[in-house]
Order: sequence, then C-alpha cells, then structure tokens
Amino acid sequence: MRYRALGRTGWQVSEVSFGAWAIGGAWGQVSDDESLAALHKAIDCGVNFIDTADVYGDGRSERLLAQLKRERREEIVVATKAGRRLSPHTADGYNAQNLAGFVEDSLRNLATDCLDLVQLHCPPTEVYYRPEVFGALDDLAHAGKIRYYGVSVERVEEALKAIEFPNVQTVQIIYNCFRQRPAELLFPEARRRGVGILARVPLASGLLSGKLSRDSQFAADDHRNFNRHGQAFDVGETFSGVDYEVALDAVEEIRRLPPAGIAMAPFALRWILMDGAVSCAIPGGKRPAQVAENCAASDLPPLADTDMAAIRAIYHTKIRPLVHQRW
Repeated sequence: MRYRALGRTGWQVSEVSFGAWAIGGAWGQVSDDESLAALHKAIDCGVNFIDTADVYGDGRSERLLAQLKRERREEIVVATKAGRRLSPHTADGYNAQNLAGFVEDSLRNLATDCLDLVQLHCPPTEVYYRPEVFGALDDLAHAGKIRYYGVSVERVEEALKAIEFPNVQTVQIIYNCFRQRPAELLFPEARRRGVGILARVPLASGLLSGKLSRDSQFAADDHRNFNRHGQAFDVGETFSGVDYEVALDAVEEIRRLPPAGIAMAPFALRWILMDGAVSCAIPGGKRPAQVAENCAASDLPPLADTDMAAIRAIYHTKIRPLVHQRW
C-alpha cells in the first residue's frame, strides 16, 4: 500500500482507503460479522483511513468502526459526516446547535472524545455561502470536539466555493472513469490551496468492477434499486448518474483495456490514482475478497498513455453528455 498526504492535516493516508456506506445500509443485506471481516482485511492490506457518516445505518457504520478500533492496534483515521439527519434537509438546519448535536452523536457512536475529520454531508448549495456554518465548525475544533473538517459535495461549483474557507481541509467528491469533470478546475485549485481530495463512488456503484450485467438484481433496500432516478437522494450517487444501459456499454469497452491478470476494479481505481491531486479513493466493500481486490490497485504500475487516452475517448463519446455539466 502506498500513502499520500491528506491536505494540510499532516496525515499520510492509504491511497486506497475504505468507504463504509455499504456496511451501514442502503446496499442490500450485510451482516455485522462479515462487515467486520471486511474491515479487518482492509487494515491487513495497509488501509489506515475509513470514511463513514452518522446516517449510514443510523449510526451502525460508526459503531462498527468503534469496534474495529478496539480490536486493532494500528492507527486508523476515521472521517465521518454530519447534516443528513436533518428533516427537512435545509440550509437553515446547518446551524451551530444542530452541528454540535450531530458531533456529539458521532462521538458516542465512535466511542471517542474527538472526531478526526467531520465533513458537511452534501448540504444544500446555499450552505457554502454562509460563513457562520464554517464558523460553527471552527468553534467545534477550538473546543476539542473535532480535529479537522471538510466537505462532501455533489457539484464542482460547491467544492470551489467551500475551499475558499481557510480551514476546509478536505473535499469529498465523486470522481471515476464516468465522472471526470473534477480534474478540470477543482483539482488544480485544491492542490494550490493544499486541500485533500477524497474520491468517492470510485467504482460507480459497482459498474466499474465489471461484475454487473443487464441481468443483475438488486435488493429492495439497495439504492441501486430504489434511487436510480433520484427518488431518495441525488441521482448522481447511484451509478454516478449514468443511465444503466449506457454505462454497461461503456464498461464493455473499458473491460478490454486491463492487461491479462488484472481485474477491472483495481484497474479503474488505478485510473483515479493517476491524478496526484487525489489523496485517496474510498471504495466500499462488504466482503474481505472485495476489499483485497480493491487494495491491489495500489500495487499496480501507472496506466499506459494509450489506456488513459482510451478512457478519455470512452468518456467523451458515451458518458460526458449525460453527466459533465450536471455535477
């Protein structure tokens, strides 16, 4: 496993880390025992950074991470998120009182007295124009409740606005072979400001693993079933906002690129890591074998120029018109 600087935090984090949404909920049935096995495999592979949120299984994901930290001696940085508990989910809800309450909930779930990294959880765009929100986060840091804070965003424009606030340390954004826009403006500006980038949905909800097909079935409680058209939250979070049939056609073209013996998932993750602005990719994993396959991306050599050009061409011809200006 290779490691990269996470912005200005001083942390060196595994370039392939772990996204803990799937072990909390909204990805079909998963057992806590299997989730813990997947988490232990991640640590065995050198992962030292895990991303979660208070709403993943209503605290289930955070509590599993607390158990993991009790069972391992390695230093593990845990990033969580706050804000999506709000109902209705409005900009006014992102106030000092509510943020403090969310932080206290996560402190209890994670069984700690200080959160490593708290991220605003894809708030309404208006939040990024309210300095008092970031002032509230500064107050929580000064009180010793959080070490650092960042943002998780849907749109490039939101990220660019957020990093104008000087204490925003990280931006989490969807970035993969099907969502390439962040590399155009955001990544150079993030590097200039020393802001870490967490690449989420790196396998486009499993599409870029090459293991899904037109016959794939998803459980009723899997967002790949119930959020295909944005019924529950931003449609861009499911299959990166790409029409499933179109995406499968693009996957078939990408599938031809990995050299013999290299699975598609680590190949797609290695594509993400080709951009030095990325601090880490955070693929999920419900089983140890998935985690091991994802972590193998860090051991791969740089992708060939021809492969990079081929993925750009696939994006521009098949995917870009569907997603580029939306997010």
